[in-house]
Order: sequence, then C-alpha cells, then structure tokens
Amino acid sequence: MDPKVTFVVPCYKLAHLLPECVNSILAQTFSDFEILIMDDCSPDNTPEVAASFTDPRVKYVRNDPNLGHLLNYNKGINMSRGTYVWLISADDYLRRPYALERYVQLMDAHPEVGFVFCPGVKVRDGQEVGTLGYSLHATRDKIFDGRKLLATLVKENTIVAASGMVRKACYDSISLFPLDMPWGGDWYLWCVFALHADVGYLSEPMVCYREHELSMTNKLMDQDLDHCTWEDITLPWTMKRKVQERGYRHLVKNCLDAAAYDYARRVAAKRYKTSTSFMSLDQFEDSLCKNTSNEKERDWVRARVYAALADADYWRGELSLASQFYTLALRKEPWMPKIWAKRLLLSSGRLGNLLRRGRVHLLRE
Repeated sequence: MDPKVTFVVPCYKLAHLLPECVNSILAQTFSDFEILIMDDCSPDNTPEVAASFTDPRVKYVRNDPNLGHLLNYNKGINMSRGTYVWLISADDYLRRPYALERYVQLMDAHPEVGFVFCPGVKVRDGQEVGTLGYSLHATRDKIFDGRKLLATLVKENTIVAASGMVRKACYDSISLFPLDMPWGGDWYLWCVFALHADVGYLSEPMVCYREHELSMTNKLMDQDLDHCTWEDITLPWTMKRKVQERGYRHLVKNCLDAAAYDYARRVAAKRYKTSTSFMSLDQFEDSLCKNTSNEKERDWVRARVYAALADADYWRGELSLASQFYTLALRKEPWMPKIWAKRLLLSSGRLGNLLRRGRVHLLRE
C-alpha cells in the first residue's frame, strides 16, 4: 500500500548533515511514511551516508547529471506516493517526535486544508538560537481562510519552507515549483495554494531551520542577488493576475499594495545605499509599466512609492526632497489623509517637525 506521507529530502553537498535530518524523521511517532533522499549528483559522500540507513522506508535517488534544485524538488514530488508531501532539505530537521502525527491529524480532519505549517526555530553552529519571529502567525492552532492569509502572505513570505506539508493533490492540480523562480518558488506555492484552499497552522515550533554558508538561501543570494530582487517584485504581480482569474477582486488591492511596498524599499535602498539589493526610479517605472497597463493602478502604486521615499528623506533630514516626493505622491493619489498631514507638518517648519517627531517618540514609548 502507498504510504500516508512522503518526505522529499533534497541533498547537495550536505552529506554531513543528512543523518540528523533523516533520523529526526525516522524517530516520528507516526510511522506510515517513506523518505526519498534526492541526491542531486552531489560531489561529497552522500551515496555512502544514504546507504547507511537500513530502514526500508528510506529510498535513495541519485541524479546524473545534476538537475538543479527546482527540477530535483519536482522530481521528488512526482515520485511521491504519499497523500501528503513534506519537502525538507537535508540541512533542516524535525525537532519534535510527534510533529508528523500532529500534522497528519490536522490534515485528515480538515480536507479543505491544502497545506499545514508551523513556526521554525533557527539553528546556528549546531545550537538553537530562537524561534524565527516572522514565522509566528498565532498563539494557538488555527485553520486560516486561505484567501485571508494570502492577503498578508503576498506581501512577505512568513512560512519557513521546511515546515510545510502539502496535500499531494495541490501539487498535482495547482502547481509544482515554477522553474523560473529559483529564489521565491516556495513563496509562490504558499500563495497559490492559499488562493485555492484553506491553510492549517500549528503554533508549536516543531521544525529547525539551519543557518549556514551552504544553505540554499545563501547560495542563491551569492549567485545572483539582482535576480532574487526581481523575483520578489514579480510575485505580487503574478498573484494579482491569478486572483483576478479566480474572481477575488477584493484581493487585487492587497497585491498592488505588496508591489508598492517592495518597490518602495528597493528604491529607497538605492537612494541611501543601505542595501545591495536596489533599483532606480527609472527601473521602477519600467517594471511598473511592464506589469500593468492600467494607468489608475500605476498611479496608485506610484503614490505609495513616492510617499515612502518622502518618509525616508524626511527621517534623514533631507526636507526639501521629502516635500517634493510628498507633493508627487498627492498628485498621483489625492485621497491619502496621512500624507496630507505629513506634508502639512513639514510645511509648518520647526513646530511641525517637533510635533511629528514628538508623536513618533510617544508611540515608541
């Protein structure tokens, strides 16, 4: 009989970490699973390490030649026989022996749920250093309405990749990892699955995410940070088209807001050289025009990007530039009361500056 769960364990140059990952799965109280070690033609001793596992539930697959991480993921998913698929890299591991049991119980009880996840714990130099704050979604277990979760998820990926167990039917009928998104493929899948199904959340951190030089995150950022940046910008536009196709018109604004947010922080980083991931105003305009032909949508995004730039200029003491960008923002979108207020305070000189900074100080206290 087919197993209930398939663990897909991609492995490339991670033979030294593979045992901790596989053993954390073999130690689970729920035992109806298979483990597919997907060796992407690794030059280390992964074959020998894989051969050391004598449990018949562990299966070893070696690619030759190397496929790259996305094709390797998809190959493992396609080979999966389980009702549920848990993709966990060889450098990550489960930190509780009952994690799988809890995941399966939730998914079995809620057929409307497309995937389930939990907070992650960061591991550095072999030691847990704390829960990843961005992965905390609630103080208790919860079933999220997928569309409501998407409204916030489209702005930022707050799901640790190693913590997600997906219904195989979602991969089969909705999407595998898109081959043109080596950086944000998991984020895209969480979003598109949430568009089609509800999402389960277990509040206990039961997965460890290892931070190290060979992690896929570091590898991709080192290879092409600019491409990572453009993927982040492309995702909200992609999801905007998909929510429109599904008829969820109320989510369009969330997607536009997410696009504006990402543009703003990239352009601000360019102006103040606070990041190696940035774009110019010309690049912003070019990207904006490529992604929407609707001038009203363009102005909506422009207004929010200009307002963010004005805020950045203001807090750096460049008040003349701040005034110019507030004015540009209001020309594109007049119905922004907060921006009118900021512009008014700025035009009030020293008194307005004291009032604005004093209010921020009180809020911080």
